[in-house]
Amino acid sequence: MKNYVVESYEKYREEDRLTTNNARKIEFLNTVRILEEHIKENSKILDCAAGTGIYAFHFAENNHSVTATDITPRHVAVMNEKLINKKYDMKTAVLDAVDLSAFDDESFDVVLNMGPLYHLVEKEKREQCMNECVRVLKRKGILATAYIPRFFIFQYIAMSDPKYLDLQLAKQLTETGVLKHSDEKCFWTDTYYSSKEEREILYSQKNLKIVDHFAQDGLAPLLDEKVDQWNEEEFQIWCQYHYSVCREESILGASNHVIIIGEKQ
Repeated sequence: MKNYVVESYEKYREEDRLTTNNARKIEFLNTVRILEEHIKENSKILDCAAGTGIYAFHFAENNHSVTATDITPRHVAVMNEKLINKKYDMKTAVLDAVDLSAFDDESFDVVLNMGPLYHLVEKEKREQCMNECVRVLKRKGILATAYIPRFFIFQYIAMSDPKYLDLQLAKQLTETGVLKHSDEKCFWTDTYYSSKEEREILYSQKNLKIVDHFAQDGLAPLLDEKVDQWNEEEFQIWCQYHYSVCREESILGASNHVIIIGEKQ
């Protein structure tokens, strides 16, 4: 069966996404800063949708034991190529995050789920993915999952290209959160856009105590031209400002990417 998400990522240079300009770097820098507040030293980490490994490599280089998996073969190939010149071991595999049967129950101190849930348009698949992440997580371990806010995405895509300035598309995104590759005005691939309330309810249902909930990048992607004109001092000021407000509820709904972190009870 054809996987349109994999097909999309095979054609996209994920390794450039968080590194090519300041507007994109904010997401990585803020996320790492906050994750490091929660991840204990020498943790065993599963990055179950590692992309090309930007977070996996960061934590491996900071003395954590990391297993990095991804559903896209090209992503895993890129990670393996990078590992040739590394002095540490990092396990990698092509793996679908809805099936983590390769790992035993309670195998990891930390599970990073930084993408799968916003590419699973079927509720049953999202449930399965969450169940697997919780299963392989040790008690008192932390699960971090990313989502794209439902009420942000239309603003972003409509400003990116006026052909998407369509009320029917806006209604579809805000009422269902679902975008499919077969939709007439599909601007990406199979995607599910969520909300703060939905994610918090899901964590509660999975017996996860919410310990953090923050905006990874805020409005930076919408203001990328301005952000990329700043010098290093100006950029650092904005990064510090964003960190200081990224947990505000109004900021959560106005961010391109959001992470919720929970502790397994």
